[in-house]
Amino acid sequence: MNLFIIATVIIQLFSTVSIGSIISPLPDQHALAVREFSLKNRYADTFVNNVFRDNILLTIKYAAGHKMDPKKIEWDSILKPAEEKIVLKPGETFAFHDDVLPEYKGRVTKTTNAHFNLSDGFKSDGYLAGDGVCHLASILYWAAKDAGLEAYAPTRHDFANIPEVPREYGVSIYATPGEQSTDKAQNLYITNNREKDVTFAFNYDGSSLSVNVVEEK
Repeated sequence: MNLFIIATVIIQLFSTVSIGSIISPLPDQHALAVREFSLKNRYADTFVNNVFRDNILLTIKYAAGHKMDPKKIEWDSILKPAEEKIVLKPGETFAFHDDVLPEYKGRVTKTTNAHFNLSDGFKSDGYLAGDGVCHLASILYWAAKDAGLEAYAPTRHDFANIPEVPREYGVSIYATPGEQSTDKAQNLYITNNREKDVTFAFNYDGSSLSVNVVEEK
């Protein structure tokens, strides 16, 4: 096989892989779980759906540590296909926001770094600012449970269906200044109970979002 044919085959192989597709773990990683849903059917109304989508992707950027000016959110950049990560070391706990139950005080090392309001640059569909974050929390909870991690969601999302997520994994998220007692119960807590680092890799391909949970070998 000559060099031209080899190069052509390599190009064809890489052309079939999208940035946001479900990725295989690296040789030094062990796959624990993967879950995926479309960001095109979060809600039947297109305008509302896009609010959900945009808020989900903005939350992921905040969670991955991106610094943004809430008054100048670069939505073109937010909406591009990308992969973002959250890494939990053994014993570390992630909470979806920073109002936490007493038993998690002092244990939380990672959050989304956001409160899902207009002040953080989140969008509103005319009813609530931050709509969509419950969908993100739910797929994250589902993936964490599949991975065998310690995951606790005090308040279920029983008031509305979350497309493509079984009802038992629906998570209700709420974070409003001055309402900490309500906030604490509407949160998501995930603890790495394994002996190695665990990575949550969020992959967006422009259409669907996947959450890959992998453990370092």
